[in-house]
Amino acid sequence: MINSKFYKKLFISITIIIFFTASLWAQAGHGRARISGVVVDENNEGVPSAQVVCEFIENPQVKQTTSTDKKGEWALLGLGTGMFKVTASKEGYIAASTEIYVRQLERNPKIELTLKKIRAEGLDIQGTSNLDLIDQANALYNDQKFDQALSLLQQFLEENPDAYQTYASIGDCYREMGDFELAIENYQKVLTEAEKDKVSGKEMASKALAGIGESYLKMQDLEKAQSYFEQSLEVYPENEILAYNVGEIYFANQKIDQAIKYFTISTEIKSDWPPPYLKLGYVYLNKGDFENAETSFKKFLQLDPNSPEAPTVKRVLEFLASKK
Repeated sequence: MINSKFYKKLFISITIIIFFTASLWAQAGHGRARISGVVVDENNEGVPSAQVVCEFIENPQVKQTTSTDKKGEWALLGLGTGMFKVTASKEGYIAASTEIYVRQLERNPKIELTLKKIRAEGLDIQGTSNLDLIDQANALYNDQKFDQALSLLQQFLEENPDAYQTYASIGDCYREMGDFELAIENYQKVLTEAEKDKVSGKEMASKALAGIGESYLKMQDLEKAQSYFEQSLEVYPENEILAYNVGEIYFANQKIDQAIKYFTISTEIKSDWPPPYLKLGYVYLNKGDFENAETSFKKFLQLDPNSPEAPTVKRVLEFLASKK
């Protein structure tokens, strides 16, 4: 039986482990892995000369950039193990992005991103000013300068009224500013327009529903938050990253049982994806359920033995085993 003194010692040990492995994590994002993909337009034609940026999620300063060839294809080498955000952009188009878990020892799946043309009053937009607005807004949002990001997004939307995806970003800003009524109002606009979008409508609808769910969670209305999170997964059930992100939201808000539920759903959607098993390990550890924590950590190591997090996980497992 593990007592409270053991739990305190475990917490201290994990803190020490994380401190001494910080230099290891600083190197994360670099390795020998290769990823590749294609950027296409709404007619499924390759988009040449599009910029592709690959950012390591744990440290966005670790990133690589390339451009597509005449067929819209691209490739990058030298990536480490972990989650990366891949963004494709080109002047005159709305940028598109996705997240991918990169492995070292296996072939990574090909990434396909679809760029939609920016239109204002029925005409295609030329030039880079509109893309600059989006890039600046994203940077301001990441710096938590939500009011400034909101101003740029509203300016972009005025010039590009058909770019309904922008309402989701506007909703995010209002949500983080604490104006939940306006946040939900903008997410609802996304839901209305997504019904007409045959290309990315399902994904946008699921993101909007998740945004509404997170708004209600911040308002401490757990019942409504749960309902919208469930709806978001019903709309886009094949998206393991969405379930994982919902788990992250709950974990950050110390809703442990709900976090376990959604991390588990993520493993059910994609059973060989390592990140949710890692988070399940930490969630169960936080709950004091050491048996399930051990099982989750072992599954993570089985799937990704060369992960930058592997040394820390091994030390936690050794400590748990020594106290049995």
